[in-house]
Amino acid sequence: QVQLVESGGGLVQSGGSLRLSCAASGLTSDTYTVAWFRQAPGKVREFVAASRRSGGTTHFADSVKGRFTISRDNAKNTVYLQMESLKPEDTAVYYCAAGRGIILSSLFADRHYDYWGQGTQVTVSS
Repeated sequence: QVQLVESGGGLVQSGGSLRLSCAASGLTSDTYTVAWFRQAPGKVREFVAASRRSGGTTHFADSVKGRFTISRDNAKNTVYLQMESLKPEDTAVYYCAAGRGIILSSLFADRHYDYWGQGTQVTVSS
């Protein structure tokens, strides 16, 4: 059974940092594309960042470029989202997702991912 478990969310002041973790079980994360999406209240879920399978490329939404990084620890089967210079508009529930065989142009669409975590809340106060 595949499980993705996010952790690391919380309340932080504007300009602060957080690191989210996505621990995978039931799959080997380095053979999957792993992405982070987020959903703010009243808004649709949106793409944040993706790491194509081990050795591949990383991709970011324009709104987080230069502030967020995505990385993997294959030994721990965990993917991280390091978030710096957080803004109130980054407030959302953050989800990690995993999928295989996702082509570049499909990275940004949630329907292409097979597995999802339960989400972790990130709140940035002004």
